[in-house]
This record gives sequence, structure tokens and C-alpha cells, in this order.
Amino acid sequence: MSTNQKSLLRQWHMLRQVPRAPAMITVAQLCERLADADYKVTPRTVQRDLKELMEVFPLQPNEESKPFGWSWMRDGAAFSLPGVTVPEALALTLLQQQLGHQLPPDTAAALQSHFAAAARTLGTVGDQVPSKAWLGKVRSIAAAQPLLPPAIDAGVRDVVYGALMADRQLTLAYRKRDVAQPAEYPVVHPLAVVQRGAVIYLVCMFADYADVRTLALHRIAHAVARMEPARKPAGFDLDAYVASGQFGVVAGAPMRLRAVFTRQAGEHLYETPLCSAQQLEALPGGGLQLCATVPNTRALVWWLLGFGDGVVVHEPAALRAEIAGMARNMAHAYGQSQPV
Repeated sequence: MSTNQKSLLRQWHMLRQVPRAPAMITVAQLCERLADADYKVTPRTVQRDLKELMEVFPLQPNEESKPFGWSWMRDGAAFSLPGVTVPEALALTLLQQQLGHQLPPDTAAALQSHFAAAARTLGTVGDQVPSKAWLGKVRSIAAAQPLLPPAIDAGVRDVVYGALMADRQLTLAYRKRDVAQPAEYPVVHPLAVVQRGAVIYLVCMFADYADVRTLALHRIAHAVARMEPARKPAGFDLDAYVASGQFGVVAGAPMRLRAVFTRQAGEHLYETPLCSAQQLEALPGGGLQLCATVPNTRALVWWLLGFGDGVVVHEPAALRAEIAGMARNMAHAYGQSQPV
């Protein structure tokens, strides 16, 4: 980036920090804020910039009492500065990368110019600038085997998100798994959107039914927003709905789990408990006994199976029998002389 570009971006950022009178900001404070934004300059440079900018913008120095400061004139015209600072560009870029698919369409469209401005700002600074370098230092990874996200029709997503935002009903055509012809749902009441791993789900109700259902967003073949307002069950709480285990595929009522882990397999439960009231006890033989009340979900079964021989389920008996049966079937399958 050229020296002129750097100076211009620095001055833009500096102007943003100047408050409207009677509030004021000192040169030392401006130096600190510029340094926080990766613009390291001397007080003399800041003072010179302010005097030059005062010829164009309604800035005024306060030299009547110490500490001396600068203000935007009380009756000075507001000025909207283009561009974004490097820290703002970092925040916008992370927002776009991590949460862009969760934004309602109108919001996403309104932010496109800001995302573009963020990209331009980061493109004008060197890779060694701390705020830009941060992008190469942070990653969010899945605890399980990562999967590629399914393709989602952008038009369908925008209609669904728009109806959810406006609390309006939907008419949907939904492709169930292994069924060629989409099923028609004339009246759907959208309640929420939840992402689980690589898949985004629409939490909703159908027609006049009271039960809450989930639809995979990528299986919606067609969506039309209706004018009628969507209804919502009394007392519905999304966090409570998720905590009940709905996205782990509920298989029954909550259950009391007792299982013994090897230390290597179970010691992570000290730092990341299965639930707030779990009990984890070190056994004389070196294992760890876990006792916890958890939702009875298929996700729990898959989680336990992922530890292989690093865990033995003792209670409940039905879960122990189910996993034991799976283990026998696996042993039989792997015991075949030739792969089937």
C-alpha cells in the first residue's frame, strides 16, 4: 500500500474518533486509538494531521485548559466517512466467514457493501499487520469428522429466512430422503433456524398441528412465502428445544447414564462435562466412572460408539444391551475372511 493510501486511511480513522463538542479527545488518546488500529504514529504527526484536517472539516481545538483536546464542532455538519478500519475489516470478515449463512437475506444484502469494503481494506495492508495476520491464526473446527455441507438453493434459503424474519407462513415442497417426488406442505409455520454440523434445519409446525418439527433446509425443493402470519406455540423456547436433544434424534425420555471410561478416553470430561450435574469418579483401576442424566438420543449412542473399547456402558440396561449387540455385530463383520 502506498504512503498516501496509508495516510488517508489513518486520517479517516482518526476523524471517526473525534467526539462532538463539548466532549473532546486528546492527542495522546488519539495516538493510543490509532495504535490499536495498527496505525503507529507520533503525537507530532497526529497534531499536524488535525491542523490540516481542520481546514476541511468542522474540527476545533480546545486550548483553554489542560489537557488540550479536539472536538467536532457542536453545530458542525455530520460527515459519513467511507471505508472501514483494519480492526473493523477483521470483524466483518470473520462475521462473513462464520455467520454469513445465518443472516436474513435483507441483512446479508445490506452488509454486502461493508463486506466488500472490508476486503478492500485488508487488501491494502501487508500480511504482517496484526489484525490481518489474525485471520491466519484462528480456525473453528468440528469435534467430529468434518463433512462437506450439502448444496442449498439460495432462492429457497432467502424465501425461508425472509418468512422467518417476518413471522409469515410458508408453502413448501420437501424432498424426503430416498423419495423422488417432493411432498407438498401447503401451510408451514417457521419458528427458527438451527445449524447442526454441516446441516441447517428449519424448526417449524405444520398447518393446525401443535407438535414442533424440523426440516433439513437443503431438502426444500421450493418455497413460497404466504401473507398470513405464522403462529408460535405458547412458551416456545428455542434453547430449551435444542437442550431437550431434538437435534440428536430423540429416542425416549432422559436417562441416567453410568459408564466407565479409560482415563485416556474420559479425562476430557473434567473440562468439558456431559452435563452440569455430571459425576466423574476416578476408580482404583485407573478408569473414570461417569454418572449423568442426559437426553436419550441417537447422537449419544454415536458418541459412545466413537470411543470404541475406551468405554463400557453399565446403565441403563437397555442401552448397554444395544451397544453390546452392535459390538457383536461389528466383531462378526470384521471377522469375515473376505470383505462382503
